[in-house]
Amino acid sequence: MLDFIYWPVSAILWFWHKAFGYVFGESSGVAWTLAIVFLVFTLRLVLYKPFVKQVRTTKQMQELQPKIKELQKKYKNDRETMAREMQKLQKEHGFNPLMGCLPVLLQVPVFLGLFHVLRSFNRTGTGFGQLGMSIQENANTPNYIFSAADVQSFLGARIFGAPIAAHITSPANELLAFADPNPPSRVAIALVAIPLMVIAGIATHFNARASVARQSPEAAANPQAALMNKLSLWVFPLGVLVGGPFLMIGILIYWVANNIWTYGQQHLVFGRMAKEDEQKKQEALEKRAQNAPKPGAKPVDVRKKQDAPAADDTTTTASANGTKQTAKQGGGGQRRPGGQKRPGNRGRANQKRKR
Repeated sequence: MLDFIYWPVSAILWFWHKAFGYVFGESSGVAWTLAIVFLVFTLRLVLYKPFVKQVRTTKQMQELQPKIKELQKKYKNDRETMAREMQKLQKEHGFNPLMGCLPVLLQVPVFLGLFHVLRSFNRTGTGFGQLGMSIQENANTPNYIFSAADVQSFLGARIFGAPIAAHITSPANELLAFADPNPPSRVAIALVAIPLMVIAGIATHFNARASVARQSPEAAANPQAALMNKLSLWVFPLGVLVGGPFLMIGILIYWVANNIWTYGQQHLVFGRMAKEDEQKKQEALEKRAQNAPKPGAKPVDVRKKQDAPAADDTTTTASANGTKQTAKQGGGGQRRPGGQKRPGNRGRANQKRKR
C-alpha cells in the first residue's frame, strides 16, 4: 500500500550503508548503525521546511488566540457569523490552519515507511512482519532494494556484541540463529538496548518540554492542550521504555537518532524565531525614536500647523473689466481701483472725530 514510500526509504538506507560499508565493511555493525542514523537525518532534512512552517503556524495561532476568544464570546449565539468573522480574521493575518497539521501528516507516512523497512529485515518477531518465517528463510529473501546478501549482512551485524536485528524479548531459538560463531546472550542485548531506551525516553521528554515551554499562557490553559502536554511529557516517554524490549536494536537506534535531531532542530528553529522577534522589536523602537522630538525641542503638532491660516495671507479677485484686485486681510483697509487707498476702520473713526 505504501510501496511508493518504502522503496525511496529503502534506497536512502542502501546508499548510506554502501557509503559507510566502504569504510568499515558492509557487514560491520558500525556501518549499519551509521546508515540508520543518516537515514533519519536525511529524511528529517527533507521535512525541515514543513516543520518550520508548522512551528510558525502554531506560533501565529497562539498570537491570534485572544482575538479568537473575543469573537467566540461576541458571537457565541450566532455560529454562522462567528465562522465568517473567523475566516476574515485568518485572511487578514495570512493564517492557514491547515498548515499547522499538514506537515505532521506528511511526516507520519515517512516514519512509518522507515520503521517498516527496518523491521522487514527481521520478519520473525511477534507482531513484526510475517509470522512463522525463520531467520534462515528471511536471510534468503530480498528486502525492497536490498538483495539477499544485504539482508544477511544486516542480520549478522553486531554493535557491542549484540545483533542490531535482535531485541530483548527475542525467543531463545531466534537467538540461536544469530550464532556467529556463538549465539548472543540476552544480557548482552539488554546492555545495548536499555541505554538506547533510556536515552530515547529522556530525549522524548525534553523535546516535549521544550515545546510546552514555548506555548503561550492562553494555549496552555486550554483543557485539550493541557491533556496533550501531559501525554507528551510523561506518557510518550514512558511508552518508549515499556515498548523498548519488544523493538529490535536497529529501531531503537532510529528512535534515538530521530529524537536527537528533533531536539537540535527545535532549538535551532526557535532560536532563529526569537532573534527575528527581537529584531522586529528593535526596528520598532528605532522607528519610534526617529519620530520622537529631539531633547529640549517643543513638540510641533503638524496638523495644527497645516490648518492655521497664514498671517500675511492674500486673496485675489477678478474685477468686472478683467483686472485683478488683491485684498490684504487685516485692518489696513483696501485700495480703490484708482490707486487710492480706501480707509479702513481706523480711518473712518478719525474722520468722524475731525468733523
